[in-house]
Amino acid sequence: MLVSLTVGKVDAGVAVLLTQDKRLIEFPSILLPSTITSGSIVDIEVKQNHEAERKSQAAFAALQRQILNTYGLHVPATPLLRLRNATQTSLVLEWDPIQLATTTLRSLALYRNGSKAGNIPRPLETLSTKMSGLAIDTEYSFYLVLKTSGGIYTSNTLAVKTHAMNNLTGITVTPGILPPQLRESLEAAISRIGARINDTVKIDTTHFVCTEGRGRDWERANEMNIPVVRPEWVEGCEREGKIIGVRGYYLDADPKQRQIGSNPSLSAPAGRPSTTTAPAPPAPQQANVPQRPKEQSPQSPDRDSTVSGEPGPEVLPTPPPQKDLPPTPAEGGEDESEDEEAEEEEEGPTAVEPKGKGRAPDVESDQEEDEDDEEESGGPQQLSQAEGKGAEMEDVAL
Repeated sequence: MLVSLTVGKVDAGVAVLLTQDKRLIEFPSILLPSTITSGSIVDIEVKQNHEAERKSQAAFAALQRQILNTYGLHVPATPLLRLRNATQTSLVLEWDPIQLATTTLRSLALYRNGSKAGNIPRPLETLSTKMSGLAIDTEYSFYLVLKTSGGIYTSNTLAVKTHAMNNLTGITVTPGILPPQLRESLEAAISRIGARINDTVKIDTTHFVCTEGRGRDWERANEMNIPVVRPEWVEGCEREGKIIGVRGYYLDADPKQRQIGSNPSLSAPAGRPSTTTAPAPPAPQQANVPQRPKEQSPQSPDRDSTVSGEPGPEVLPTPPPQKDLPPTPAEGGEDESEDEEAEEEEEGPTAVEPKGKGRAPDVESDQEEDEDDEEESGGPQQLSQAEGKGAEMEDVAL
């Protein structure tokens, strides 16, 4: 197609061309001959380049396919939450490695009972977490929320329940330095209670059992705040039939702090006395001394006490020391009790006098007599002085 145009104006970079119907077209002046000036007529031929169009369309389609294969076929994987171990107060949760595809990770959070429990640190490396401080025999629900640049993905909801006190299957023990025989007995006890053994300290290790505090596993257990106990702790759990405290079973703990009991659901083995119920020790009594029946304290025959309230404890005369008294016959018990009552009636007024107003005059009269005696003798001080002077005179005479 050939088009004739008239040059209207030529600038440094753009030339203005006019069509026959007086329309303006801006055309690059660098494409025009250098001799063109205003008013010149130029012929421009225009045609379609089909080969170039096909190449351009093919390049565009290849780009679209590359974008689809890179960003459209692979998407981030939804996390799958699982239970690894459960105890009375803790839970260990785990999941598979996070698949982000071509997206960028924003955060990975754990939710407990519908509320956010916290973000998972280093989510591309961390594949498990431990929840501690939970209630005993209580049900909880957990799920993960993965946030990426390509969207938000929520994992499955995991409903788990902590163990009761008598459920020992959640105990996971890592043995440390132990004698060979003690290690064998420990493995047998762990097998009997349904617990597990880990060769190395892991996130689901609940207790580290050893008799010597040294070694790499012992150091790692201290770093992870895992209780380090003696093998007697496992035996105590088996004996009690429930999980017991570890305070008395630490390596440096006093054995007297251990509360040893027995499992009521298991029969006590032969030769081992049951420690659940111990008979109370008998009350200390005087040897071979018959018990006297309690009688009311005798009152004075000539006056009654006017003091209100209960009388004080009865003071009995001290019996003479006797050894190996013959047993009291059953038939003569009544006669001896009567003789003892008679002795109490005779000695009662002299041994214990009830406090009351009736004895006040006698006490005053005794005090007056004592004062008169002191006046006649010149008082206790004068007597002592006189005696002292007499002693001095005797010394001089000698």
